[in-house]
Amino acid sequence: MKKIRVLVVDDSVVIRRLLTEVLSQDPDLELAGTAPNGRIALAKLPQVNPDIVTLDIEMPELDGLSTLPELRKAYPKLPVIMFSTLTERGAGATLEALARGATDYVTKPANVGSVAAGIQSVKEQLIPRIKALCATLNSPSTTTSVPSLARRPTGGVLKRLPQRRDVVVIGSSTGGPQALASVLAKLPASFPVPIVVVQHMPPVFTRHLANRLSQGCELDVNEASGGEILRPGQVLIAPGDFHLELQRQGATITTVIQQGPSENSCRPSVDVLFRSAAKIFGPGCLGLILTGMGHDGLRGSEEIVHAGGAIVAQDEKTSVVWGMPRSVVEAGLALHTLALSFIPDELVRQVAVARRTAVSMGGLS
Repeated sequence: MKKIRVLVVDDSVVIRRLLTEVLSQDPDLELAGTAPNGRIALAKLPQVNPDIVTLDIEMPELDGLSTLPELRKAYPKLPVIMFSTLTERGAGATLEALARGATDYVTKPANVGSVAAGIQSVKEQLIPRIKALCATLNSPSTTTSVPSLARRPTGGVLKRLPQRRDVVVIGSSTGGPQALASVLAKLPASFPVPIVVVQHMPPVFTRHLANRLSQGCELDVNEASGGEILRPGQVLIAPGDFHLELQRQGATITTVIQQGPSENSCRPSVDVLFRSAAKIFGPGCLGLILTGMGHDGLRGSEEIVHAGGAIVAQDEKTSVVWGMPRSVVEAGLALHTLALSFIPDELVRQVAVARRTAVSMGGLS
């Protein structure tokens, strides 16, 4: 079977050795080569023919941000994972890298002096992403399993009449920042319901993501801090390392952030948000599952559907990794499975059609 060939680009000898050690321990992977900066990496690419590249951001001669546009000219579809520091500067640079064409990112180990800790950190973060992004090259042993729920029919629950939509909740992971930017940029400032998002990201990164998304759309996008009152035209993003839930306080719905146990190895977790939204909004809840690894959001989507709400999922062709959307589609929970470019219009249509239906049936507009 073909091993996944990885080109490691990093100016740190310690990091290059660490990654080389991790790759050598996995039978599905092999080191295609290393490079200490972007200029050497660009020269090596046609020679070593990698399946994926890990790219440091800060390097001499040619850094990661400057390397990306040049790499994309010759290799538009080659997966590139940025290796970023968990800092303000690293977060901002990582979001810029994603905008310039990087596929995904991981954060560097906090203590590279501890070899064992560094290796474990890289194994947990980097290896699953490499295998997910190169899934067509993987052996069957690398396939992510989906819970049994995904093979159980939903009993026709999706055939209910359209309902009034009062909130949109979104879950995303790998490829999510780019997908969110694409969706939100096409929604009008008059979008009549609030939007609440869980994007799998660490602390600091989610605030930079919110700021970047806000600059690229007409909606008001912010990182949630807890206690916000939901309002139309507002987008709230779960902060890194915190679950985000919704709760009712009298006539208003507010946000709650908490650090309960991880779910699906994630905090924030899509399931946590979706579950709370289903409980509060019932038929008024519209969920959207975008590109991402794993199956976070599957259980929450089931609760939304059984509460009378609906789920829209991104399709396989336009997903960077069709893991999270796949799980809800295979479970029969998705009302629609759409290419990314069609999702904004569908959200607008869902809200508009559902509200017209509610009015015609005697509901409030």
